[in-house]
Amino acid sequence: MTVTGAWSYDRYREGTAPLPHPNLAWNTYGGGVESIGRDGRPESVDVPAPAPDQLLVRVDAVGLCFSDVKLIRLGSEHPKLYGRDLSVDPIRLGHEATVTVIEAGDDLAETYRTGDRLAIQPDIFIDGRSTAYGYTIPGGLIQYHLIGPEVLDADGVSYVIPVADDIGYAAAALSEPWACVEAAYTQRRRLWPLSGGTAWIIGHPDDQRDYDFGDTLRHAARVVLTGLNPNTASAVLEAIGPKTEASVVDAPELSEYSSLVDRETGGDGFDDIILIDPRSASQVTEVARHIAFRGTLNLVGERPLDGLSSIDFGRLHYDYTAFVGTRGPTIETAYGEQRNRCDLRPGGVAVFVGAGGPMGQMHVQRALEKADGPSVVIGIDPDRARLDVLAASLGPLAERSGCELIVLNADASDPTVRALIDERSGGAGADDVVVTVPVASVMASAARLMSADGMLVFFAGVANGTTGQLDMSPVYLSNTQYTGTSGSTLDDQALVLDKTAAGLLSPDLNLAALGGIEAGRDGVQAMLDGRFAGKIVIFPQVAGMPLLGLDELADRYPDIGSALGPQGQWTSEAERRLIETHGVVEDL
Repeated sequence: MTVTGAWSYDRYREGTAPLPHPNLAWNTYGGGVESIGRDGRPESVDVPAPAPDQLLVRVDAVGLCFSDVKLIRLGSEHPKLYGRDLSVDPIRLGHEATVTVIEAGDDLAETYRTGDRLAIQPDIFIDGRSTAYGYTIPGGLIQYHLIGPEVLDADGVSYVIPVADDIGYAAAALSEPWACVEAAYTQRRRLWPLSGGTAWIIGHPDDQRDYDFGDTLRHAARVVLTGLNPNTASAVLEAIGPKTEASVVDAPELSEYSSLVDRETGGDGFDDIILIDPRSASQVTEVARHIAFRGTLNLVGERPLDGLSSIDFGRLHYDYTAFVGTRGPTIETAYGEQRNRCDLRPGGVAVFVGAGGPMGQMHVQRALEKADGPSVVIGIDPDRARLDVLAASLGPLAERSGCELIVLNADASDPTVRALIDERSGGAGADDVVVTVPVASVMASAARLMSADGMLVFFAGVANGTTGQLDMSPVYLSNTQYTGTSGSTLDDQALVLDKTAAGLLSPDLNLAALGGIEAGRDGVQAMLDGRFAGKIVIFPQVAGMPLLGLDELADRYPDIGSALGPQGQWTSEAERRLIETHGVVEDL
């Protein structure tokens, strides 16, 4: 780099530093890492001028995300690409991005100004269809590019969030994965019967218990009743009122459930299902298959099932199916946010499965930084080296928060894990178990670590149709929570940025490696290989710097290394030195 009178870090922050030439970009032309770029290198593209409804932005930092692995492996077959032929219409990865406005088109000049810093929320919906920055919309693995209505005015919504000046570039980029972590602890499930929905109430003719349905289904459009004794059926009909269509159907065999659902819902599933006096795990398995997207299954009973049920873990994560329950007889006590929690239990024992990975580290960090968080945090991972990184980077945070942090080199099925949990919980089990490993067998094993009234969070997603064995009895006997979330929203990301500005969160604490623009593809490969325990961030405005772990960075560039934190963590001063001494500058 040649530093001239026109260059300074302040001018860089203001967005007035000279533009580079060439403008380098990593496009993706198909499946496999080898399809990223041309001959292993980024391509040179023009710096475009914005149209009236566009912004020319400089990409300051891009986090690499393991969710891109599916795209890298599937190429054009990825569901978000809708069959797009990447060989002729490439995409560009990089959905964890923060940018600076360089020039605003005429129509946007009153809203955006040169130097404005923005974080991009990638989950974008247009006409109800999912698009995404870094997928269908070209992402941030480029130095300069245009964003327009596809991001700034998607169905009247702008998917950019202002970033405060005192937040670093890496921290702003990592606000997106952090938003996904925050979203895991916000209520995404629908916890009341759907107004205008279709409900199914299932019972047993020999169940003589009296149930109180109250106003639970009064706003349903249609209710189907099967297998109820006459008294229970009458109670339901009285509760729903005359405006709701009701059908009383003979009790089908389990093998006939699919036919009933096809006939009554067109195969979409019931918005709400109430299973009264559940007795067999196989019945719960079959009933759960027929919950609609964002639907609820309310289990109401007093005795445990005869075994484990086969539950679709993918739907828990992606479809937000909700399992609620109560011992009864009042049906509506199963519903609502007061009964169905979504955040970690204050003062409890929290277990994180896959804690050594980038996202696992974030979940552990959040638990330690949470003001009313757990008193004991246990991170388990089969990778000893990753756990050592976790303990070293987050151990001081645990000490400051007064929380006991324990790391265990094991997997969820290892008996020593449950033994440790029982020791810390008095034999009750963990209050919360968070799984960041997308493997059904691991997810099922993790469920066995919980207390009877614990919460299991599936943060990592597996494909819909991927099933595992769960004990559904505690859902209604003890109020067990099974939850899952996918992605994040603008509000989630704004919350992360607000917490960061207030000093309540350090998103870049688990940054493990970085590189300049030429290191884009190497970063993707390193992520696939699991080379680093934490997050990888590419700084597109840095040239000539290979992909380096922070310890390697400190050895190769002592001036930057001397600005790292006490545990070798990333700091704003290290970031300033990186950009000031290695930023791309065109000779003037």
